Amino acid sequence: MIRIVRAKLHGITVTGADLDYHGSITLDPEHCDLAGIRPLEFVDIWNKQSGARISTYVIFGEAGSKCCILNGAAARTCQRGDQVIICSSSYVEETALYDTAPMVLTFTPKNDVKDVLRYRVKETARRPFDFFIETLPHAENSDTEDENVADHAIA
Repeated sequence: MIRIVRAKLHGITVTGADLDYHGSITLDPEHCDLAGIRPLEFVDIWNKQSGARISTYVIFGEAGSKCCILNGAAARTCQRGDQVIICSSSYVEETALYDTAPMVLTFTPKNDVKDVLRYRVKETARRPFDFFIETLPHAENSDTEDENVADHAIA
């Protein structure tokens, strides 16, 4: 079994930090639904400004709020305005990579969804496990076209 990315919110801006709340990260359920992140799911959080890396669980805030609030001890690792990467993961058999299609959302500084991406692994002539990124159409980004970008890593 290998640990893989299951869903990712890339470059979302922290909107708050509540040290006195009893733990977790509060996220807009609309963002989570689109990416496939569930309430109470453990996620890794990587702060792009400080380099801090933590793990906590997700709770849902108000739908449409675009919130990203670090709670409890996690509040010490991020400040309002920091950009973070939030990643859920799962364990799969290596061959299950071919059937896996993690959703990745990228964000504007105001936490609007900028891009909706899907990671894919396919067997190619170059290697048995080759990496591709598909850009999917999204309502907030209506001029996005479908495309495959080979060997392009986001983070």
